[in-house]
Amino acid sequence: MENDALRFGLHGVKSDIIGSHPLESAYESGKKTQEEMKRKVITHTYGAALPLKMDLDRQILSRFQRPAGPIPSSMLGLEVYTGAIDDFGFEDYLNDPRESETLKPVDFHHGMEVRLGLSKGPVPPSFM
Repeated sequence: MENDALRFGLHGVKSDIIGSHPLESAYESGKKTQEEMKRKVITHTYGAALPLKMDLDRQILSRFQRPAGPIPSSMLGLEVYTGAIDDFGFEDYLNDPRESETLKPVDFHHGMEVRLGLSKGPVPPSFM
């Protein structure tokens, strides 16, 4: 199902060969290190139970999503809980690609099939 060229277009080999940008990988590793340090500080300060409770809360908040379709899920509760709402990301000054004028609507049925595990294909490309 992953090689469905009629639904997803031809598969490009360039994305398999070339990894992400070096700054992107450095940013992600820095963010991961910062999360680990924050977790250690909370564990040493408040005990081992609080980080486990925080993980459960994060899992619960990450489940609330809109169905697949033209309006993406904002995950506002999770952003508030993790503090990501205060971050100034690229979408704040370079515009969110999901709000582009060239965005074509995603196939609702296929998006739900992928989310429910009925289809193994990737989400179809959403730009014209």
